[in-house]
Amino acid sequence: MAFILVRAANKKKALNSLADIERHAKLTIVGKPKSINTKKAHEVTKAILKKEPRGDIKQAVVVKVKESTTQSIMNLRKIHPPAHLIVISEEYPEYSDIKKEYNKSRIFDGYYSSKRKSSKSDDESKDEDKN
Repeated sequence: MAFILVRAANKKKALNSLADIERHAKLTIVGKPKSINTKKAHEVTKAILKKEPRGDIKQAVVVKVKESTTQSIMNLRKIHPPAHLIVISEEYPEYSDIKKEYNKSRIFDGYYSSKRKSSKSDDESKDEDKN
């Protein structure tokens, strides 16, 4: 399980990036995305990338994903979301900082998972189609 830090210019781009993580990168978001302080996100990004990140970010969101760090990175490399995404694994010292931020932060409003939950009626209709 890893964290993904989403750094976006605005809320709309952050929401689109979260949808891209699920739909196109095929990663499973665990729990609710949380808004974090943009200054904290800037510090973490600078420490991980070892260079000064862009400063025009107005929205920072952290999500937990079910998949491994390696799988998360590989899947995210294939997509082009409208925000900057950083996978933060347990290997980084900043992981504990992000985990603390995630636990104390408020839920990012406006996001809902697009993944459909399987129900019994769906399974029954599939069985009927086979007959």
